[in-house]
Amino acid sequence: MSETGEQPKIIVDSDWKSQAQAEKERLTEQEAARPAKGAAGADPQGMPPADMRTLVGVLATQALMYLGGFPDPETGRAIVALDYARHYIDLLGVLEEKTKGNLSADEAQEIKEVLHELRTRYVRLSGYVEESRKGDAGQAPGGEAPGETPGGGPGQKSGGPQVST
Repeated sequence: MSETGEQPKIIVDSDWKSQAQAEKERLTEQEAARPAKGAAGADPQGMPPADMRTLVGVLATQALMYLGGFPDPETGRAIVALDYARHYIDLLGVLEEKTKGNLSADEAQEIKEVLHELRTRYVRLSGYVEESRKGDAGQAPGGEAPGETPGGGPGQKSGGPQVST
């Protein structure tokens, strides 16, 4: 302290307090804005907002279901229908192409990553299905020709696992 009895100014503490108060007010405003934004996008039944992320999620979920990602609720077995999976993957590709230049960077990156993952899974699963069919073709039960059932004509499939391609 100086001999005049004057106390030194402590600017750091008052600046810190004003900065902390401003940050607190800014966060309060952001929190107040969030529920209003969420309420506008959701309906009373709790449905998600109708936005790009939800649309991509719905199409991706359908593709995953047909790639065996979810079990059938009745049988518990995976649902594999490559034609349907390809259809939903193609729909996502159309969505990506038609919205190019109109998406935010995050939305464009998300659809790109989702498409890459689904296409990779589709190619991998297609390979497994093809290998399975080749293996089944050489092992027809009861001496029948491959692809023929007992008492059935040529071209009627045997009772193996049902996979739609």
